[in-house]
Amino acid sequence: MLAQFVLFDGFDPLDVIAPFEVLDSGRLLTDGESTIELVSAEGARQVPSGIPAISLEATARLDPDRADLVVVPGAVGKLPDGPNDQRPETIPMILARSLGTDLPALLREAVERTDTTVATVCGGSLLLAMAGLIKGRSATTHRLAMDTLTATGVNAIDARVVDDGDLISGAGVTSGLDLGLYLVERELGPRIANAVEKLIAHERRGTVWRNTGHTPAIAI
Repeated sequence: MLAQFVLFDGFDPLDVIAPFEVLDSGRLLTDGESTIELVSAEGARQVPSGIPAISLEATARLDPDRADLVVVPGAVGKLPDGPNDQRPETIPMILARSLGTDLPALLREAVERTDTTVATVCGGSLLLAMAGLIKGRSATTHRLAMDTLTATGVNAIDARVVDDGDLISGAGVTSGLDLGLYLVERELGPRIANAVEKLIAHERRGTVWRNTGHTPAIAI
């Protein structure tokens, strides 16, 4: 399995590092069955995060033809004062700037490939939604952005991890740990996921939402 983690200017470093370390632990416990890369739409470069003191190095270009798993983080920035707040340092504006690069076209390729899974952490699902790539799909995001996600035509689900087939999304920032563990279970099996939980001293929280089973008789 090749997993590519997408970096863009202003990304949230914990959205990347948390699931990256979980998947890398799975790689170690399977004697290197998977490969993990940090990538960007531009190729190899140093990519500044939304925290000024932190940057990460992309070693390759995002390549949907090669990747089995593409992980998209959210951004770090200020919260907007309202829907018309155009300050460049707000999270929606940081995400919007990434749409002016080659990233949307590459993500569209990934979303449309039937043998590629796209996973998001926090505002990563909002980035996909702003690019018009997941309208009608089920996904989650940070609770402060749920209304915005709904406004883009996405079925926003209040759950820590949402499984919509080849689209897997995590909610708030630390949900990247739980998303990573779920991806390890899906790709490498429950025994490896259990071993990773022990290795990183974190048990996955919450029930993964899937559109199966009974519908609740009352809205909760």
